[in-house]
Amino acid sequence: MNREDLIGELKNIVGDRFVLVEKEDVIVYEQDGSIFQVMPEIVVLPGDVEQVSAVVKLAKQAAVPIVPRGSGTGLAGGAVPAEGGIVLSLARLNRILKIDLENRIAIVEPGVINLDVTKAVAKDGFFYAPDPSSQAACSIGGNVANNSGGPHTLAYGVTTNHVLGVEAVLDDGVIVWLGGEVPDTPGYDLCGVFVGSEGTLGVVTKVAVKLMQTRESVRTLLAIFDEMDNATQTVVDITAAGIIPAALEMMDRTTIEAIERGAPVGFPRDAEAVLIVEIEGLTEHTDRSASLARAICQRNGAREVKLAADEAERQRLWKGRKGAFGAMGTLAPNYYVQDGVVPRSKLPEMMRRIAAISKQFNLRIANVFHAGDGNLHPNILFDMRAPGELDRVIEAGAATLRACIELGGSITGEHGVGLEKKAYIGLLFNEADLEAMARVRRVFDPDNRFNPAKLFPTPASCGEIRLQPAQIPAGLWI
Repeated sequence: MNREDLIGELKNIVGDRFVLVEKEDVIVYEQDGSIFQVMPEIVVLPGDVEQVSAVVKLAKQAAVPIVPRGSGTGLAGGAVPAEGGIVLSLARLNRILKIDLENRIAIVEPGVINLDVTKAVAKDGFFYAPDPSSQAACSIGGNVANNSGGPHTLAYGVTTNHVLGVEAVLDDGVIVWLGGEVPDTPGYDLCGVFVGSEGTLGVVTKVAVKLMQTRESVRTLLAIFDEMDNATQTVVDITAAGIIPAALEMMDRTTIEAIERGAPVGFPRDAEAVLIVEIEGLTEHTDRSASLARAICQRNGAREVKLAADEAERQRLWKGRKGAFGAMGTLAPNYYVQDGVVPRSKLPEMMRRIAAISKQFNLRIANVFHAGDGNLHPNILFDMRAPGELDRVIEAGAATLRACIELGGSITGEHGVGLEKKAYIGLLFNEADLEAMARVRRVFDPDNRFNPAKLFPTPASCGEIRLQPAQIPAGLWI
């Protein structure tokens, strides 16, 4: 099937206005939140699952790749059409189809924005727990693809802990449900296989998610430190004391500078690090745990520990944390965010290694991360226009990931592998492991058409995969 015939058939399925082929239309789909940039050939925006199925069948007939895309906030190149084909935007599948508060579930389409799920049930005292910092923009489908987390992962877990089932379109266009509306459906956990598969197994078109009841009490502390080692050791000591905060977030001096330049919230610019400790639950539990967490912070040399006096002050602290990545544009034209993980006990050592990497490559690195579960987000600040600087940035990112592995960690906690980290996945898994994963993929995607060139290593390095130089906007999402 030639290109013109393919385009004509796609227009018959979804309508003329929902098939984009002109450069001025498809250019907005050439990049996600990563440093990778590839101009799409065709962008299709189906309006329902039947249209998704028809597009997938046609793509199989034409032997062209399918690249599912949500809101485009991903940070690993997962939505970049590395091998051409059809970018399948699910933005129009944006309905909340069912809310069942009695059973604490909702059925949503993949284009629904994460925060909109909580908004839909907040008045009834419920919320959707996974909360990436981009939750006001990222889609549920993208969260499912990357098994996204967020600041409250420590207490509530990541996306897979809150997805009961998915409706998916398979390689041949067949529509199936994996899992369901109740926990622990019998048989293999194929829903669990799909969550985190980064669009390589099929296209998710509906998601059954858990809803949680709003907690009775919330206590939010801001601890201010003059030494990074003291701040990271505090994280270790809080969890070692048996306290499981809802969130345990850290920002370093460079990140504080960015926030206070961009949208100030009152973080002290002279602090080496600040730690947000949030505890939820029954009032008796939150009061006791907040008091104990405060004592641990003080014992580790915190200059000051503040308790948010009310909801407005709590929201101000979180505005600073969740706006940190967008604020990086106040320090440099571009930034490259990493997503490594280390055991909590290794946080002090890892932060020292990041400081050494910053010095080695002569690059400024701002750290803002989910300290409670050891999920690091070093932001390497740079200028894309400076000759050779992007290559140094990629090398510094690789050094960071290797350091995470050496300390017993992983190359990703929530952003996924995508294009960005596939060159390094072999550092975590041997060939037998990778072949086992590839065999699972071939069961669902025998022709390797769903999101090709993602997840699995190829001879190309990370730098070689960057098919076109990316011009990265200053304010990206995480």
